[in-house]
Amino acid sequence: MAIARRQILFGLAGLPLAALLADPRLARAAAATLETVTLATGGGRTVQAALALPAQTPAPGVMLVHEWWGLNDQVKSVAASLADAGYLALAIDLYDGRATAEPEVARSLTRAVEPAAATDTVASWLRWLRGHDKSTGKLATIGWCFGGGWSLNAALAEPVDATVVYYGNVAKTAATLAALKGPVLGHFATRDRWINRDMVAGFERELRAAGKVYESHWYEADHAFANPTQARYDADDAALAWRRTLAFLAANLS
Repeated sequence: MAIARRQILFGLAGLPLAALLADPRLARAAAATLETVTLATGGGRTVQAALALPAQTPAPGVMLVHEWWGLNDQVKSVAASLADAGYLALAIDLYDGRATAEPEVARSLTRAVEPAAATDTVASWLRWLRGHDKSTGKLATIGWCFGGGWSLNAALAEPVDATVVYYGNVAKTAATLAALKGPVLGHFATRDRWINRDMVAGFERELRAAGKVYESHWYEADHAFANPTQARYDADDAALAWRRTLAFLAANLS
């Protein structure tokens, strides 16, 4: 199995992330290279995630949190791409193995997430990733939409060196944001009616009040502009956001 994974990775190495995400066959192949790992959380629950190993270790760790669709091939292929870029990439699952392509089901799955249990999950996985024998101990979180909010929540629950939020819920107070250790990178869309300018402006105001470092970018796009499987995908903005993400990770995890 390890040999098969290496062969697939060799064939996919160097492919742009957009190419992986846009082609279900490539995304499936990239997802197949990840290893399923299991963890007993601090709260005593058993959870699973998908791990992508870089060619050279030890390496910094990046924990990925899925969109409201669940941990699917798309998110796993992003983890494979991060591993190709030199990171120990862990795509976690906050839905206990469930995933969907149906918006109504996704909405139900999102609403069923218990904040205390999810916080236990993200914090436990970050501690696991920091202590991994192939990790440098440097950590970042990244997430999209539902996962963007939980990328931030994870960084508040367990200190990390960098946090990336793609159009996720960032309505927090300065008192809450005081727990942040590293800087935050936010990607937001001008036509997003939920994660809108008012919410982000409030977030930035509270970050400044807490004395935290942040970087925000706005794109002339809509919510989920970085997801090529959705109608609101914007290829140019997605590529620019990804370049900025990689630069941010490199600057803070080296």
